[in-house]
Amino acid sequence: MLNTGKLAGRTIFISGASRGIGKAIALKCARDGANVVIAAKTAEPHPKLPGTIYTAAEEIEAAGGKCLPCIVDIRYEDQVQSAVEQAVQKFGGIDVLVNNASAISLTGTLETPMKRYDLMNGINARGTYLVSQKCLPYLKVGKNPHILNISPPLNMQPHWFKGHVAYTMAKYGMSMCVLGMAEEFKPDRIGVNAIWPLTAISTAAMDMLAGVDAQKQCRKPDIMADAAYVMVTRDSGSYTGNFAIDEDVLKEEGIQDLDQYACVPGHPLMPDFFLDITAEELNKNLKIPQAAAGGASQAAAGGPAQTFEVINSLVSEDILSSVKGVFQFNLTGAEEGTWHLNLKDAPGGGGAGEPAGKPDVTMTMTSEDFVKMFAGEMQPTQAFMSGKLRIKGDLAMAIKLEKLMGVMKSKL
Repeated sequence: MLNTGKLAGRTIFISGASRGIGKAIALKCARDGANVVIAAKTAEPHPKLPGTIYTAAEEIEAAGGKCLPCIVDIRYEDQVQSAVEQAVQKFGGIDVLVNNASAISLTGTLETPMKRYDLMNGINARGTYLVSQKCLPYLKVGKNPHILNISPPLNMQPHWFKGHVAYTMAKYGMSMCVLGMAEEFKPDRIGVNAIWPLTAISTAAMDMLAGVDAQKQCRKPDIMADAAYVMVTRDSGSYTGNFAIDEDVLKEEGIQDLDQYACVPGHPLMPDFFLDITAEELNKNLKIPQAAAGGASQAAAGGPAQTFEVINSLVSEDILSSVKGVFQFNLTGAEEGTWHLNLKDAPGGGGAGEPAGKPDVTMTMTSEDFVKMFAGEMQPTQAFMSGKLRIKGDLAMAIKLEKLMGVMKSKL
């Protein structure tokens, strides 16, 4: 989507913009000639995550903007206050705030230490509130002032809470800021809105959550950047209190070619959290080969028992060396029961009952979804994000099962 120049000379304060969606939004604004303030923690290169506030600043200035990189942990009031004061001193004010910084841990109540709970709530809910509070005096006198939070619609369906109560509470805290502040600052003509992606977005966080193989089911951060750009250039006095979805915003602007944002054009996409849309509904217009359907039906006829027969026939030294984990499957539904799979110790394999020792990962799902997952009809990442699969233990190891499932798809 082309830039319009509407943000030229205006100051955009973005939390957590050293990589991912935040950086994409910063670059989009920079192409208008905007002043961009990066408020993020990454000053030194991270061993697993790309980019620092300084490398992002170089990219922003190369794109045509001016940049002020600030080392900020948004849990600390003094650091936020200092960054806001630096921004005002350098650029004369703040016109747009993008609350992008976020922490995630998709763990259940018993698996979430309070330190991790405090981290998520400190960054997501409290951090968003704090940064907004410190920027508001300047937004009140800003030009077409906006606050835009990267947070979801307030979907109160229980399945969006049950597997990760702490994360949902923290993320919804950002959305509640939108709900309240939009009304509170309506007299000041400050537009306060939220934006959320329809699909999973290809970021370093997604790599850690679901593995690099999941990237082909994602869209690029550019779709969020383009949608955010549209939102913060709308009239702030009349456009406020919205919980927008990236795709919907772009369609309202007449953009129909959304495949341009896909990491792999034409590939099925994975729905994001907190949206009541299935992968089937999302991808209904895609022409997806149905070659595996017959095999999956055959496996379904035999249920988990037949699936494990195939699994045991496919276990190899290569799979053992790449996975190195023990799994327990607690199945509900038509064929309720407990099954185990040892992909750590030779010769490997599994069957009915619990494993001999403590499992590295415990997965809970229906027996039907278990068969679909191993037959390649349902991606584990999609099942997890849609609430059909609950994972306890090592999430990264759970995702490694996709390698075995890929082999099985041609066998079932």
